[in-house]
Amino acid sequence: MPLPKIEDARNLSDQELADEILAAKRELFNLRMQQATRRLEKPHQFKHIRHRISQMMTVVGERKLAATAASSESPKADAQAVETKPAVTPASAKSEEPATEEEE
Repeated sequence: MPLPKIEDARNLSDQELADEILAAKRELFNLRMQQATRRLEKPHQFKHIRHRISQMMTVVGERKLAATAASSESPKADAQAVETKPAVTPASAKSEEPATEEEE
């Protein structure tokens, strides 16, 4: 049985992708249970399921990066970023006075 293709994951919607990830993780858990009880007949399924989960997680990450890039390109996001910067620097960010020779 060949490994699944990433294009299959890219064709899913966000909700379907989340559901598929959850289902694959449950299947992986079930495989571990079968292995622990010595009832596992197809050990190659571990590789297939882990490969599928990694593909789906990659697609989720790609979509998050695309959404972040799209939001940073909009002019409203730049204006909001300027408005949300604090006017006062935190106390930990202030520079300390240099040590004098008397303190050494």
